[in-house]
Amino acid sequence: MIEVVDLRKSFGDNEILKGITTTLETGKINLIIGQSGSGKTVFLKSLLNVFEPTSGSILFDGRNIVEMTPKQKQELRAEIGTVFQGSALFDSMTVEENIMFPLDMFTNLTYTEKKKRVKEVIDDVHLENADHKYPSEISGGMQKRVAIARAIVNNPKYLFCDEPNSGLDPYTSKVIDDLIKEITRRYNTTTIINTHDMNSVMEIGEQIIFLKNGYKEWEGSKDTIFKTDNEAVTDFVYSSELFKKVRKAYLEEHV
Repeated sequence: MIEVVDLRKSFGDNEILKGITTTLETGKINLIIGQSGSGKTVFLKSLLNVFEPTSGSILFDGRNIVEMTPKQKQELRAEIGTVFQGSALFDSMTVEENIMFPLDMFTNLTYTEKKKRVKEVIDDVHLENADHKYPSEISGGMQKRVAIARAIVNNPKYLFCDEPNSGLDPYTSKVIDDLIKEITRRYNTTTIINTHDMNSVMEIGEQIIFLKNGYKEWEGSKDTIFKTDNEAVTDFVYSSELFKKVRKAYLEEHV
């Protein structure tokens, strides 16, 4: 669980995050959504300690990252898996070597033990027979699976995903959503996803945090988002005619 208390972040005189308080629960998929400039990327990077908060607290299972020593932050980093927007794979490394990289960095496992663990996560993300291929030899969807495998190879407590469906077709996006959901259940992670994909919101949004102009404008689930009368949320989520029809059908069914 990650608890965020009155989080503020400024760059010079420009305050980007304006007192955000929320709880990101273990074993659930927590989505961060909002328009460009809403603060969601700064929020995600603050949670990852890429940016130091100006004020407020971020507690990872009771441990306040703001008060941690550099050594404690490094220890926490070993508990975090990250899936970057562009997958961020090493082009010169095979799939197997990319996935093994965090084990080389953060563990003292033998090579045999690391090979065994890599094989396990390759099976988990359904990448059989791709272990000796290079990123350029596999599709974008497969690259994303490699990125997920690399993120979970250390059995992380916390899984962060930045726009995991970016650049993927709708079918592959759903495959990735289903995989993240499966991984969250299997590893009981606290999963945080920064996304603009409304299909992900409707499919896997167990907790949704909507940011607007640096504030937490709304918080709820994929079910309650259908019922909200918050105009900023409805304008954002139902900007397309398709989702307007989906919402109308949902409300008519549940009246």
